[in-house]
Amino acid sequence: MDWSIQEIARLAGTTSRTLRHYDDIGLLAPARIAGNGYRHYDQAALVRLQRILLLRELGLGLPQIAEVLDRGSSEASALETHLAWLRQEQDRMLRQIASVESTITALREGEAIMAENMFDGFDHTQYKEEVENRWGKKAYADSDRWWRGMSADERSAWQQRVAALSGDWASAAESGIDPASDEAQALARRHVEWLTGVPGTPASTPGGDLKGYVLGLAEMYAADERFAANYATSAGGTVGAEFVRDALRVYAEGNL
Repeated sequence: MDWSIQEIARLAGTTSRTLRHYDDIGLLAPARIAGNGYRHYDQAALVRLQRILLLRELGLGLPQIAEVLDRGSSEASALETHLAWLRQEQDRMLRQIASVESTITALREGEAIMAENMFDGFDHTQYKEEVENRWGKKAYADSDRWWRGMSADERSAWQQRVAALSGDWASAAESGIDPASDEAQALARRHVEWLTGVPGTPASTPGGDLKGYVLGLAEMYAADERFAANYATSAGGTVGAEFVRDALRVYAEGNL
């Protein structure tokens, strides 16, 4: 049994264009090409595609994904590693859901809120190691100190600003405008201005590699599901995040 490229694109939440690109760079070959030129994929190709998508969610670029897939480990063993990470994320999300549900119940029934339970699953330090590996220990320490020093109102205002920016990005992506358009570039400028306000990052450090930082983040937005979810559109997948990535690329190359 095999599936057409359109079927696989729909099932995987991606596009035929992406699958053709994966074939062109040798990352995912179809099992056969029909007489009409359409690519078809078998079970082995589906398993490989699942691994590709999982590795993208972990933030790896396509060259790095190719290296991982070529290491020769069994598909089952590799997927077990991915599964462990997914279960960790699932547990964190379930804890967040239970925490918020508990708070809602307490508020509606006039009960005392249990402060020690309100932030289960919300620990912002969970990415400490990742941030330190990417940008250094000082970057994490400065940003952590900045966040902890905020008042509740300041944190709320900052989160609203982030939500507004994410919403505007998603709306722009939905509209189908060109990433290089004036509207998209105005959003890119807002985004970079927002980044420069976060202490500890290369964006806020005098003499730092702002262009490299913005370009790196732009790639990560589209490659890492945690970030891509912030720019989700009705089209699903990473369409919104890819629009953000492309707009930031244009802005960085022309202004930074």
